[in-house]
Amino acid sequence: MTTNSPQGFGYRARRTFTRLLVFLVILGLGGGVVFLLGQLNSRTFTLVQENGELVVMKGRALPTGAAAYRPGDPRLADAYAPLPLEGQDVTLLSQQKFTDRDDLDRALFPLLETLARPRIASGEPPKVERGLYYLRRAEKLSGITEEQRRSLQSMLTDVAFYQARQKLEDARRLVSEGLAQLKLASETENRHARSANQMLSTVGPAARDLEEALRRAVHTQSGPDNSPVAPPPAPRPSTPASGDTSLQPFPASPTPDAGPTP
Repeated sequence: MTTNSPQGFGYRARRTFTRLLVFLVILGLGGGVVFLLGQLNSRTFTLVQENGELVVMKGRALPTGAAAYRPGDPRLADAYAPLPLEGQDVTLLSQQKFTDRDDLDRALFPLLETLARPRIASGEPPKVERGLYYLRRAEKLSGITEEQRRSLQSMLTDVAFYQARQKLEDARRLVSEGLAQLKLASETENRHARSANQMLSTVGPAARDLEEALRRAVHTQSGPDNSPVAPPPAPRPSTPASGDTSLQPFPASPTPDAGPTP
């Protein structure tokens, strides 16, 4: 005679279903954890040094791994392109992780400032131009602090003088070249000779005056102020108060040759 065993088909089916459900729940939780880790990693920025440049890395949509940051916006692409280090030590920067792009901007700005400031202060056109390159990159960092913005504005003000001087020099050179070309055209028998002569007679004197003024402004007036500094005036002796004879000179003693005092 057969009896109903507790290990029958229904019991085994329920147990199998329960195990399957638990497995699916665990699998779903594991997948959710992996997805969240991937989302967090995809928002993480790191900095690595490669071939003398600082490269911005952005995490992949996976729990681990990163690739060079290449934003689609051309402005952002210029801001986060590999940065020439020119001998700067970035060990501390390369050891940090940034979970926000604003934090990355605030960390990059001091490095750009360090690269730009001495080159701007040098006064040498090639170095100033190089410093201006770093300033333009710093301008594109939208997440910098207000204090960093003030520092950036100060450096831009400093470099404005050198930019103005370079533009004036370019204008002087263009005016000089224009006059030379007009003179050449006026001295050659061609259909433009008459027009060139008329232009020279009209604008020649003013253009020469302008060229000379630009030359003085760029090469003389824009130089450093080397005028000697006047020494401070010597302190004046104090006048003793009336009645106070402690500081008054003693009366001169009569010499032996002096006659009797009347």
